Amino acid sequence: MAQPYPLCSFINSFINPKFPNFNHTSNKFKTFFSYQPHNSLHEENLNNPDAKISSLSKPKIWVNPKTLKSNRIWNKPQAAISSLESCDPNEQQVYEILSGLGGNVTQSDAEHILHNISNPETAILALKYFQQKIAPENHVILYNVVFKLFREVNDFERAEKLFDEMLQRGNKPNIVTFSNLIRCASVSSLLHKAVELFERMPSFGCEPDYNVSSSMIYVYARMSNVDMALKLYDNAKNEKWFIRPVAFSALIKMYGILGNSDGCLSVYNDMKVLGVRPNVILYNALLFAMGKSKRANDAKGVYEEMRKNGFEPNWATYAALLEAYSKGRLSKEALSVYKEMKKKGMTINKFLYSMLLDMCADVGYIDEAVEMFDDMKRSGTCQPDNFIYSSLINMYACNGKVLEAESMLNEMTRCGLEPNIFVLTIFVHCYGKAKRTDDVVNIFNQIWDTGITPDDRLCDCLLYVMTEIPKEEFGKITNCIEKANPKLGYIVTYLTEEKEDDGYFMKETSELLSSADEHVKKTFCNSLIDICYNLGMEDRARDLLGLGLTLKIYSDIQSRSETQWCLNLKKLSVGAAMTALHVWIDDLSKAFKSGEELPKVLAICTVPWRRNDSDKDLATVFESYLKELDSPFHKSTNMTGWFFTTSQEAKSWLQSRGSTETVADLNSTVLDVPAEALPH
Repeated sequence: MAQPYPLCSFINSFINPKFPNFNHTSNKFKTFFSYQPHNSLHEENLNNPDAKISSLSKPKIWVNPKTLKSNRIWNKPQAAISSLESCDPNEQQVYEILSGLGGNVTQSDAEHILHNISNPETAILALKYFQQKIAPENHVILYNVVFKLFREVNDFERAEKLFDEMLQRGNKPNIVTFSNLIRCASVSSLLHKAVELFERMPSFGCEPDYNVSSSMIYVYARMSNVDMALKLYDNAKNEKWFIRPVAFSALIKMYGILGNSDGCLSVYNDMKVLGVRPNVILYNALLFAMGKSKRANDAKGVYEEMRKNGFEPNWATYAALLEAYSKGRLSKEALSVYKEMKKKGMTINKFLYSMLLDMCADVGYIDEAVEMFDDMKRSGTCQPDNFIYSSLINMYACNGKVLEAESMLNEMTRCGLEPNIFVLTIFVHCYGKAKRTDDVVNIFNQIWDTGITPDDRLCDCLLYVMTEIPKEEFGKITNCIEKANPKLGYIVTYLTEEKEDDGYFMKETSELLSSADEHVKKTFCNSLIDICYNLGMEDRARDLLGLGLTLKIYSDIQSRSETQWCLNLKKLSVGAAMTALHVWIDDLSKAFKSGEELPKVLAICTVPWRRNDSDKDLATVFESYLKELDSPFHKSTNMTGWFFTTSQEAKSWLQSRGSTETVADLNSTVLDVPAEALPH
């Protein structure tokens, strides 16, 4: 669960009278004895010789002519404050100390003393004493001073009890009362209490001010009450009220939890327009939101602004950056942050190590991952777990380093960690890529014997193995598939034995693909098409491609606009991509024969959906194959993975093909994609 952001400190007090400090006087008063203001007391002294002599021989005490109060008058409240801070919080001692003030206690004395008491119990007793000395209509001010103390010590329980007593005594709360109580509830993480108080304000004739508004924006945002938070936020902006950074932080976090990174940036931009200076807490909230949304470049921009504005990053800042950079695969930036944290001696926890190692595994930073893994083991603060070992095993496996993957598995088991189905599935894929069919069977049997239930991901890997190994070894893998998933076993057997379709095959395949895990639907279909393509069963491959389109497993393969027709092979395997290419060429031939005008540009996109150097490079395969077809498509020099041709070149080529080949009579499917999604 995300941790709540702490409230920033508000204005020290709504009521904070300024008391003169007579212990320090400015230089201009050091010589004031050379001049005496004209008043009757001065005249009397001049006319009395004894008084004159006395005045010259005694120390002079300056009296403020506006207040006529001497420094000695303030000694009693200050002495009372010192005594109250050191006494036991019981009524007898508190009353005895305060009785030293005399019978005529002023409102300002009472406020001053209450403002300077740090013990809540003592403050309550002092309040009770002053209520006996101060006029009832001024009691609300005294209550507010004590509520401020409770807010500062996060003691809402006492504040609530005192508020109930206040109402029972007939004292009407004001806006300062509610502001202090609402903030006290919010900093005590009692958000529902803050809402209750806010909703009671109208019954006492109190309208929210900028302080209450900021507090309630924070409260509603923390409660994920988006409507109320934004309503108060918009109202505050319309009223041109000052909105505290803590309210902005809460709004950013609210949007971040909702995955609305644009909302986060909108609030941040509002701050800049309104001239509100962000703080580190707000920057961290924004960085975490960018990380959650995988907007690494935006996180980088926010961090640069943070440093430009003079803020030093703390641990939370670095953690947010690592998450953003790791998820967004800004690998160089992530490693730079990691090194900076190490240089500053900051702790890197298991969560951060996991993200970093997963990133390194995905982008192929093997040396960096190994160094980081060793750092983690030496740190003494955290040790590798199943996830971290799995990431490293996966990294080695994806890069064809079978021995290193096996060594990491052995280390994992020596540490007492049992490999789960994910780790074992990695080895199925790894051995399959290395064409080590017997090892695939052995690892599958290990899974089966330990009672682990094979899942769709494991079956997906077994299918992938069949696309990599010779036909003569199909039987070994088919037996594993039949154990793991009988329906899939039937389909694979049907394909490998090249039986004629009696209608039952497509029905079974449709049911299998419809019920498969969402993460493997496409790879299931890819592998089945690859098996058909490798066996020379092009018609069956087209049927499966058509089924994938019907079930919306594939989308946006073909797109058309007035200026460009495009074949988009993203996320397709080699066999599926080749099958889609042949269908598209047939569609182009039919369009040309029917007299349909071709667009100015025809394009083929083979950009991989993710980096994986160990997989076949689709662009390289297509470049070679398009040359074999003597096609007019040329590899782009400035757009990796793209091939282009003009309508004139395409017409000439299609015409030459038409004279030597018969266009297949197929009902191909064309899915429209908005023209703006295409490259120009």
